[in-house]
Amino acid sequence: MPDSDPPVFDPAVLDELRRATGGDDAFVKELIGTYLADGAELLETIATALEAGDGAGVVRPAHTLKSSSASLGAMRLAQISRSLEEDGRTGGSMDPSRVTQLRAEWSAATAALTGAASGVHEP
Repeated sequence: MPDSDPPVFDPAVLDELRRATGGDDAFVKELIGTYLADGAELLETIATALEAGDGAGVVRPAHTLKSSSASLGAMRLAQISRSLEEDGRTGGSMDPSRVTQLRAEWSAATAALTGAASGVHEP
């Protein structure tokens, strides 16, 4: 992969979130848990729309997944979601093979965030 690709996970983003919440590790763990549950549903919605060639059906879930991924540091998944959102808006490629890439990045982001959550200590 080119050096310009973002990392799967940027721990500095999660560190900043911890600082922004006053070190509320329980809240950060809750956010990660919600992201993992909601993200799985968004992923399936995107996959279904991609497989149907439904660009309009990709836009909203891809936008939501992009934003939530970026806010927790899942940078590569955010980038892929941004690309899917843009393609959905502009009539770009709705190639069903993109589901494989999306699922692979979701798995990598999930593993990274699960690991990060296990390192968060509640008071």
